[in-house]
Amino acid sequence: MGSKVEYVDSSHIYATNYVRNSKAIGVLWGIFTICYAIIVVVAFLTPEWMGDTSDSEYPGRFGLWKMCFYGGSTEECLGWLGDPSSVPGLFFKLASALAAFSILLAAATILAIPLFLFLPSTTLFKTSAWLQTVSGVSLIGSVGVYPMAWDGELIRRTCGESAGRYALGDCSVRWAYILAAIACLDAFILATLAFILATRHIKLQPEPIYTTNGSLYKGEVNGGFMGDGHSIAGSRKSLNLHPVLLMPQPGDMDRYSEFSNRTGRSKSSAYRPDYASSMQNFQL
Repeated sequence: MGSKVEYVDSSHIYATNYVRNSKAIGVLWGIFTICYAIIVVVAFLTPEWMGDTSDSEYPGRFGLWKMCFYGGSTEECLGWLGDPSSVPGLFFKLASALAAFSILLAAATILAIPLFLFLPSTTLFKTSAWLQTVSGVSLIGSVGVYPMAWDGELIRRTCGESAGRYALGDCSVRWAYILAAIACLDAFILATLAFILATRHIKLQPEPIYTTNGSLYKGEVNGGFMGDGHSIAGSRKSLNLHPVLLMPQPGDMDRYSEFSNRTGRSKSSAYRPDYASSMQNFQL
């Protein structure tokens, strides 16, 4: 059996590639969404938002809700996540609450990922995008409110009297604070990508409709199929055949129709003895 050749419209190829690429981008979006939640959780738990430097008199490190001080060979930490009253300072509590709310929204986005198997992706992408947007805004609030707590007594004991709101004194910002700031940007990038995936759709192409002679409405002709009323001689596009025209020999004024057939009787007619020699057909 010969090989079967199938002709595919370029728009269908584009649609197939678009669906394949959009699924791959959706998978990457889900992976980075999980990474975003992990980053926020790590930044929330670690007391490495700011800390002492070599100029600090009392070494210590500070997080959102936890503060640790070095006393000799041991480290003493204040603040417990299960007891908000143990967190020193109003702004520390507010920054911790905003960060915790951001984690809850990130967790809700992760829980919505398995629902893509059962619910329309457009609705889920829009919902996830709004969750990530609010999560990013909440995390920005936490990062912005945190420096307002630097004028506390415990902070000044480590960072010096020059420490104050948005003033580090003898302390420095550490990696957890920078990580939280990067997570803010990550949240808005993921939200923007989710909005794009939710609003871009593929316009379904209608199936081609054939007429009775096997041609498309756009003027294309299927060379492998001809209807009953489709003439081989009269078609200019079917099978690349040229039209057939029967012409008499020049000089014969009295002639028959080009579409009449000669018979044995006509050749031997007494009235037209020169028929055989006077009528010659040429195919152009």
